[in-house]
Amino acid sequence: MEPSAVPKAAVPFDFRKPGQAPGSQMRAVEVLKQKFLHRIVSSLSAYLRSSVTAQLLGVDHLPYGDFLRSLPSPTCVVSIGMYPHESNAVLELNPSLVFPIIELLLGGSGKAGTATNREITEIEQNVLDGLFRIIMQALADAWKDVLPVTLTLDSVGKEARLIHAPYEAMVAVSIDVKLEEGGGRLNLAVPSEVLALEGEDGDAPSAPRKLEATEAEQGRTLELVRDAKCTLETHLEGPMLRVRELLELKEGDVLAFDHPIDESLGGFVNGKRKFSGQIVSTGKRKAFQID
Repeated sequence: MEPSAVPKAAVPFDFRKPGQAPGSQMRAVEVLKQKFLHRIVSSLSAYLRSSVTAQLLGVDHLPYGDFLRSLPSPTCVVSIGMYPHESNAVLELNPSLVFPIIELLLGGSGKAGTATNREITEIEQNVLDGLFRIIMQALADAWKDVLPVTLTLDSVGKEARLIHAPYEAMVAVSIDVKLEEGGGRLNLAVPSEVLALEGEDGDAPSAPRKLEATEAEQGRTLELVRDAKCTLETHLEGPMLRVRELLELKEGDVLAFDHPIDESLGGFVNGKRKFSGQIVSTGKRKAFQID
């Protein structure tokens, strides 16, 4: 007679913690570890014209809130769209890495100086645009065989709190990037749900799940944002000027814009074009009449 099996003790489960990544996600993570490091090193070395090395520090499966708490503040955060999936990856570059790169891109030696504990300016964001796209291309190339996605640069800022819910499960990759002068961490967080769509046995990706809000949920959301303020603006698309020409401008000069008189202007809400119309006057004020 076989001895009775000893019952296993129950272990409390915390639903806020994702635990270990399931096997269906590990193939994409392994490809990231093997190919992304190589591609990012070769691409950055060529782009910066400087020696670049990188070392994988770790891969974690954790809630988005824990990922946020691991980031320095201020920092540089990039939200990356992952078409056709309705979700975003989050790329974070430490200030100790960002500012030496800016120095290199502006023709310097790569020494960031002492003022690295600050937010990046809008001009510095524009300087870094090419860097962000190189990192995105390296990621897309590394994943193209197991996770075919089209990556888009959605936003750049200092905070990442509104991109995902605090308890959303993420796979986070931390990489130490070394330059000739200094360096720092590059952190990438990808929703676990997106990696799980790759398939249980590494086969073709499953169709992305599209979650649609009910009418009641849409109504509640509308009530929450109804009193939020938006900026409305319109502008003429002007010609390109050389810096020399800009410096020679004086009071009374007339600038000709590359905009036909009979063509509508764009009306922008929070920087995104929503309307077409014309500039009109209402008493002593200029106004925008929607077509």
